[in-house]
Amino acid sequence: MQRLVGLVRRCVEDYSMIEDGDKIAVGVSGGKDSLVLLKLLAALREYHNKSFQLEAITVDMGLGMDYSGIAEMCRELEVPYTVVKTEIGPIIFDYRKEKNPCSMCSKMRRGALNQALVTKGFNKLALGHHYDDAVETFLMSLIYEGRISCFQPVTHLDRTGITQIRPMLYIHEKTVSAFAQKENLPVLQNRCPVDKHTKREEIKDLIYDLVKTYPDLKERIFGAMQRYPLEAWEPHGRYKRPKEPDDLEF
Repeated sequence: MQRLVGLVRRCVEDYSMIEDGDKIAVGVSGGKDSLVLLKLLAALREYHNKSFQLEAITVDMGLGMDYSGIAEMCRELEVPYTVVKTEIGPIIFDYRKEKNPCSMCSKMRRGALNQALVTKGFNKLALGHHYDDAVETFLMSLIYEGRISCFQPVTHLDRTGITQIRPMLYIHEKTVSAFAQKENLPVLQNRCPVDKHTKREEIKDLIYDLVKTYPDLKERIFGAMQRYPLEAWEPHGRYKRPKEPDDLEF
């Protein structure tokens, strides 16, 4: 816990993600990434030099998922929890029968979430993207779109006034998975009909194969993103990129 909270704090400080008085919502899907982020930010809240409020928000897609375990986790962490009810799943898969549903689903989820954030007066949204997500997104942009691009550590949304932050960019997916298992977090099974059948999964498989020949591939890509740097990716501090945590014990 101490090491991972330290990595989150370093990322937060490198990219000036949190300021005094921030009201931060954590977008909780029920997956391991968002639940680990919630746990780490709740711990950071206790001793960080910037005072901030924290709340968890879930957009219920209408796919019959049970969020009671997450509600209990939030009670233990003393973090308020809100579930925004929608019918996004049935609209996309049953009514419209979308053949390529991911783009529309993403837009509808963002719309529902942003409306809830504005209504409740949040100024920041914390998302659970980690180190591997950044590398995968960079390669997806390069291979599928022919662009050198990635999401930014901090993104300001002019239309809503919300700022998106990604405090787990210095933590590998392997570490996130191990921590979620050790802490027995209430991770939910994704009921999306197209889960594990996306372009991101293809890139994950590609990276898995390439790393066998080039073990430092992910570190080199992540480092290139910071050194180039991509827009908004140059850290304020002199951060040393993390290595794969093969020797971590949970």
